[in-house]
Amino acid sequence: MKVRGIDHLQIAMPKGGEDLARKFYGELLGLVEIPKPANLAARGGLWFHCGPIQLHLGVEADFRAAKKAHPALLVEDLGALLAALKGARCEVKDDEPLKGYDRAFAFDPFGNRLELLEPHAK
Repeated sequence: MKVRGIDHLQIAMPKGGEDLARKFYGELLGLVEIPKPANLAARGGLWFHCGPIQLHLGVEADFRAAKKAHPALLVEDLGALLAALKGARCEVKDDEPLKGYDRAFAFDPFGNRLELLEPHAK
């Protein structure tokens, strides 16, 4: 037996946050929303397509933002993305350099931390 890959990542969001999530993840980050299966849709939350992996936002009754744990998203034109996020009044932070990448952290409307990585050109 062995793990063959990652199907999806899930982060939590508060109940009723779907519109904010669509604006942030769909409009600002450019992820494509995919329908949740009917038997799971009643729980709330959203699913997005992110390359070969899905990013799920699940409703958590006792929601607390993930301040340390985070998904790392590969992006194109990190500078333009950071400018758009700042223009939308999203919190953005620089961090220590990581060999081979330009990187920063952004926080979604619920306070969850996301790492944004742009590989250096080869």
